[in-house]
Amino acid sequence: MPGVSGAGGAGRDETAEERADRQWQELIQEIRVAQTGVQILFGFLLTVAFTPVFHGLSQTDKTIYIVTVVLGALATGALIGPVAFHRIVSGRRIKPEAVTWAARLTFTGLILLLATCTAALLLVLRVATHNARVPWLVGGVLAWYLLCWFALPLWARIRYTAEN
Repeated sequence: MPGVSGAGGAGRDETAEERADRQWQELIQEIRVAQTGVQILFGFLLTVAFTPVFHGLSQTDKTIYIVTVVLGALATGALIGPVAFHRIVSGRRIKPEAVTWAARLTFTGLILLLATCTAALLLVLRVATHNARVPWLVGGVLAWYLLCWFALPLWARIRYTAEN
C-alpha cells in the first residue's frame, strides 16, 4: 500500500501507521541501551547498603546515597515504562500516541539517569578521595554529560533542520 507523499517528513513516503511503527522500533533500540545501563547501575547501588563500609559513612554521604538510589529507581521505572505502556495498549490502534508517550517516558528516564550518574559519581569520589576538588570534578563530568546527551544533539537538530 503506497504511503502518502511527505507524510513521514524528511523525504519519507510512509503512512502514519508505518511512521509510528518505525519510530517505535527506533525508540525501543534506544531504550535497550539506556535501560541496560540504568539497571546495572541501580543493581550495584542496591548492594552498597549491605557492605561494611556503608555503616561508617557520614550522614551527608548516606543522604547522597539515598537520593542516588531513589533517582536510580525512578530512572529504571521511566525507562522500563514504555515497554509496559506498549504491552497495555497493544492492539488498541493507538500506536502514534503510544510512541509519543513512550518517547516522553524515555526522555524523562534519561534526565533521571543523568541525575543518578552524577549523584553516584559524587558519592564515590567523596568516599574515595575526601578531596575538596570533588564538586569541581563532578561538575566537569556533568558538563560533559550535558554536552554529549543534550547540547550536541540540539545543536545538530537546529543546524541541520534549518538547512533543509
